[in-house]
Amino acid sequence: MLILLPPSETKRSGGAGRPLDLERLALPGLTPQREQVLAALEELATDAAASARILRLGATQLHEIEHNARVRTAPAMPAVDRYTGVLYDALDAASLDSVARSWLSRHVLIHSAPLGPVGALDRIPAYRLGASASLPGIAPLRRVWARAVTDALAAAAPPFVLDLRSEAYSALGPVPESVPSLYVRVVAEADGGAVRALNHFNKHAKGALVRRLAVARPRVRSREGLVRWADAAGLRVRDGAPGELELFA
Repeated sequence: MLILLPPSETKRSGGAGRPLDLERLALPGLTPQREQVLAALEELATDAAASARILRLGATQLHEIEHNARVRTAPAMPAVDRYTGVLYDALDAASLDSVARSWLSRHVLIHSAPLGPVGALDRIPAYRLGASASLPGIAPLRRVWARAVTDALAAAAPPFVLDLRSEAYSALGPVPESVPSLYVRVVAEADGGAVRALNHFNKHAKGALVRRLAVARPRVRSREGLVRWADAAGLRVRDGAPGELELFA
């Protein structure tokens, strides 16, 4: 099973050791797109006013322009440790043992806007760029990434993909039709049995789900296998729209 996670707008600063090395990232076929987006991001960082406008930075966020200026040279850290926020706090990868973290490295890709999907333990720098941003000098990110990411996932040929990304990031790289997959929506049951989608708890539930998978490390290669594991683990899931699975928080 391959799990696709969204990134987070909030990130830890700093890092240690070597900086970003594109040749060491997962899905190395995406290197041309990574080079293109990074070059545009670095160029944007030379204009503070344009950076603030395009990246929607407030007065307390202007330091993030420097992150973009140093995106190739700043110390890096594993992607799963770089991101913070509700999903990554629930995943709490730093507290996992080495076996569970190794499982994450083999089974989880985190879909960033400047680098495309990267491995959970791939080392990345701090940066500021969201899926909806339009960088000067290049095509919209959806046009840069979508076909290339879909082709890279098809070439990787995972037996089954569990897509936990937001819709904005799924649009930057749809799972190929040749790969069995499920898109997960987190829902809650209200009084009277009505089901509604969640926002804050959506992220928490996805992070908690990935943590449980990393700890249990089940051998899941299909929708049926995932549902069997979820039932045994006490998680409530059910079929949603075609190609989707509803996870009850």
